[in-house]
Amino acid sequence: MAGELRFDGRVVLITGAGNGIGRDYALAFAERGASVVVNDLGGSFTGEGASSRPADVVVEEIKAKGGKAVANYDSVEDGAKVVQTALDHFGRIDVVINNAGILRDKSFARISDTDWDLIHRVHLRGSFMVTRAAWEHMKKQKFGRIIMTTSSSGIYGNFGQANYSAAKLGLLGLANTLRWEGKKYNIAVNTIAPQAGSRMTATVMPQEVLDMLNPSYIAPLVMYLCHESCQENGGLFEVGGGWISKLRWQRTQGAMVGRPNKTMTPEDVRDHWTEVVDFSKTTLPKSGTDSMKEIMANMQRVGIPTVRRTDTAGKTTTRDVEAALKHTPEPSVFTYDHRDVILYALGAGMSTQDPDHLKFLFELNEDFCTLPTYGVISAFNSSGAAFRGNPGLNIDFTKVLHGEQYLELYKPMPTKATLKNQAKIVDILDKGSGMLILVDVTTRDEQGDLVAYNQFSTFVVGAGGFNGKRVSDKAKNTVPAPKRAPDASVQQKTSIDQAALYRLSGDYNPLHIDPTFAAMGGFKKPILHGLCSFGIAARHVLKTYANNDVTKFKAIKVRFAKPVIPGQTLQTDMWKEGSRVHLQVKVVETGDIALNGAYVDLVEGAGSAPQAGQVSAGPGLPSDAVFGQMAQQLTPDLVKKVNAIFQWNITKNKKQAAQWTVDLKTGSGSVYKGTPKQGKPDTTITMSDEDFVALVSGKLNGQTAFFQGKLKITGNMMLMTKLEGLFKGQQVQQPAGPALLSDPVFAELGRRLPTAGAAIRKVKAIFLWNITKDKKQAAQWTIDLKTGSGSVYKGTPKQGKPDTTITIADQDFVDLVTGKLNGQTAFFQGKLKITGNLMLMTKLDGLFKEQASKL
Repeated sequence: MAGELRFDGRVVLITGAGNGIGRDYALAFAERGASVVVNDLGGSFTGEGASSRPADVVVEEIKAKGGKAVANYDSVEDGAKVVQTALDHFGRIDVVINNAGILRDKSFARISDTDWDLIHRVHLRGSFMVTRAAWEHMKKQKFGRIIMTTSSSGIYGNFGQANYSAAKLGLLGLANTLRWEGKKYNIAVNTIAPQAGSRMTATVMPQEVLDMLNPSYIAPLVMYLCHESCQENGGLFEVGGGWISKLRWQRTQGAMVGRPNKTMTPEDVRDHWTEVVDFSKTTLPKSGTDSMKEIMANMQRVGIPTVRRTDTAGKTTTRDVEAALKHTPEPSVFTYDHRDVILYALGAGMSTQDPDHLKFLFELNEDFCTLPTYGVISAFNSSGAAFRGNPGLNIDFTKVLHGEQYLELYKPMPTKATLKNQAKIVDILDKGSGMLILVDVTTRDEQGDLVAYNQFSTFVVGAGGFNGKRVSDKAKNTVPAPKRAPDASVQQKTSIDQAALYRLSGDYNPLHIDPTFAAMGGFKKPILHGLCSFGIAARHVLKTYANNDVTKFKAIKVRFAKPVIPGQTLQTDMWKEGSRVHLQVKVVETGDIALNGAYVDLVEGAGSAPQAGQVSAGPGLPSDAVFGQMAQQLTPDLVKKVNAIFQWNITKNKKQAAQWTVDLKTGSGSVYKGTPKQGKPDTTITMSDEDFVALVSGKLNGQTAFFQGKLKITGNMMLMTKLEGLFKGQQVQQPAGPALLSDPVFAELGRRLPTAGAAIRKVKAIFLWNITKDKKQAAQWTIDLKTGSGSVYKGTPKQGKPDTTITIADQDFVDLVTGKLNGQTAFFQGKLKITGNLMLMTKLDGLFKEQASKL
């Protein structure tokens, strides 16, 4: 015989342990070496009142015998607090025994809402809350034992206990699911139906019977089920008076009442009823899979194929492929409006922090438009229609992967529309390890005009080897990226809630939000939708090469290579060749390639090289604007004099934030974001964003910066001295552009600011004005009412960040400050766009009104 079952080092939490069976559990586990948490609210058996005494008495009794125990007086509905007591006092949680319960017996017709709700809150919800609080700790330590307490009333029913029996059977259902979810983590969940004397059962049993149902006959079963040596999982046990029995489901052999191509009627059921209820021949189902097996087996008996038809070699036949290709499902209709396209833009990572994104996020914006990749959303659900009811396909959808995606637009996606989508399988390929199914979806508007075309490439793992063709002339193929450094790169950190937000656009697969479901798929955490990364990458290209002009977008193709976890940072590397921008997306934290073989096709003639100083996504750096000015300061004499290529590595918070190339060797010279396109850098300089701006503006001496370690140089150090002329050029004002009406107005505001009223001087805020002309940015002005006595100057803030950023057309600005244009009217008409602290704008009203007549 094996030795004594001990619980030394284990922490056992027992709810409702102040009396009855729970008390006996606590004493028994403590005697065997366990550290015990004695939970009891101390209320009556009907759930009223509270007292610490029941739990305290049991704890004192355990300690008196040399055991370890602590009391907890929380309701089981506060499961996190109950479990926290175990963690605070003993550092872990190994066993949870859900024992707490109350009774409120009444016949069904007399049960009140309170009677029903209170029973479920204590028994079912209470067990759920305590178990959930302990679950993650058990998963991490790869050990856990959980006991649910049902009753014979829950299993069989009992007059006057409808509320109680419903809750108790619910606990069995909970345990039956947790057994599967906890199995891989060595968490076993079992259910007992005890018969023992207690305060509750005293109301429904004679005293003579209660005397024989001593709780001490229950604890040994519970202790064995909770021991690490016991591998029982998902069991249901009746126990009482020293007797233990395991229950299981039993099913009749049943009858196949329905037949193919024949309507099934109630009379058919009546005529087969004797077979349906005949228990002379039975089966013993143990899972949902077992339940389905018998149904499938009976279908096969009457000639219904339940798996893909196969030839003698067990492969998909040519006939199957032909049937699948002939199937044409009914078209589907997709209706959406501005709310849907805004939600999609947010799901694809757009933010109001970037003023350029407002045209995709604000329906009253004069340039309001839809992200081009929304074209895949309208077709997404329709693509599944090609599989549903297809006579040539019967695939296991748990083995289906979205392999590649192609989207082509024939016109910009409307901001609201009713579209008709037609899906069809156009080819099926044999890839050996699996089957590749190409589904085309064409999208037309209400006039019948073609709006978009999608191709979904779906891979079915393990379904290959049917001697089918391996390539297709109908496939939109991926294209490898050029073997050189990217022309542009953009990084964007995804939100921890990115998948939770993106799924609201229609892809509700729990793989992207439910940790348990993700774990079943082999992922440590829920993963980001591949089509979300697809949308983010397309955005980066659109911003970098088309200035967010949706009319320039033509098509995109990607292959989904590896998953992304929400919260990770995506880096989109881009190579431009003609009107095609090749791209690759990698996860910065891991180096994994998420999207490859990808490209975006722009409308012919669109998309010059990225403009110097332009940032494609994320917050801009002050150095970006300086490099942009440098590009405008280049002269043939400077290029001829320097004849070198400089690469700048700009850092922020000690991490690389950007790379810029100052090419004074090739052609007439150029300044652009990224590493050198031709040749290698003669000199590489690394410094922080802030120090770089200080260096070129003359506030930081180069030699001092070098010896302080702020300026790090590799390569030809002496070439740095030749850049002096270029740096000095940055200390002058920005080159003057076309005359703007707003320029003298800002200048006059600056001159009159010292004489402005006290209310203006109390504003203590910085305002950045983006002045546009012909819908393009023409100037930037800062009104600084925070620093010193205040100032107005051209450019971005010299110190600090703007509290409020305002974008407005040149003429509209003049009309605003002179009182010809009402601010609220301008805002709601989309003429006045504000980000940051909106309320601060009202404080400028005094300055404008005071100066209006003078201006």
